Amino acid sequence: MADGRPQEVTEDQRQAAQLIWDYHHMRHELRPCDAAIALGCNDLGVSSYAADLYRSGLFPTLVFTGGNSAATINVFPRGEAVHFHEHALALGVPARAMLLEPKAANTGQNIAFAREALSAAGVRPRSVLLISMPYMERRAFATCREQWPGIDVVCASDPLSFDAYLKGMGDEESVISMIVGDLQRVIEYPKLGFAIAQEVPEDVYVAYKSLVRNGFTRCLLSS
Repeated sequence: MADGRPQEVTEDQRQAAQLIWDYHHMRHELRPCDAAIALGCNDLGVSSYAADLYRSGLFPTLVFTGGNSAATINVFPRGEAVHFHEHALALGVPARAMLLEPKAANTGQNIAFAREALSAAGVRPRSVLLISMPYMERRAFATCREQWPGIDVVCASDPLSFDAYLKGMGDEESVISMIVGDLQRVIEYPKLGFAIAQEVPEDVYVAYKSLVRNGFTRCLLSS
């Protein structure tokens, strides 16, 4: 990776990443909720899946939240939420069913600002469906439980296999680095008051440390 080329991923590294991928999934059963929040990111599939869930009748109100980050500014120059909102409109989700929150710069703000947007619209949900990238489910859950105590949280993401997601995103090294970075945040953010603590199984932690040693570090927090 030092010369700028993607790192070749070995089968052992792929299996280690699969362990972490599986851990990130909360495996919540989908059920109707009072509102949904689609978390901004670099994956437009989140918006597509949110539209699918809306059409399934799982919620009446959908909030798209997210401004920009270094990872998304070139992909979604007008902001994650804006592009996600437009995509959902094109997929047939009515404007009256959607709220737009275009300022959040991190997951904590996604939750806090989406909550404010719902309240401003007169929606005070008792349950919320969090829609995220597949490997972000656990961090989204832990963050929401810290930032919005008492809310009933259900997590959802496009039910793709790990291999299918790798192929769809097209850059295995980058995806595995993001998966590793998310696990670091699951581990570290509770210490900073950003999220509730999550138990990390030993085999998942060993897989995480091995991938860090092998250079999948581009999405780790700055020390």
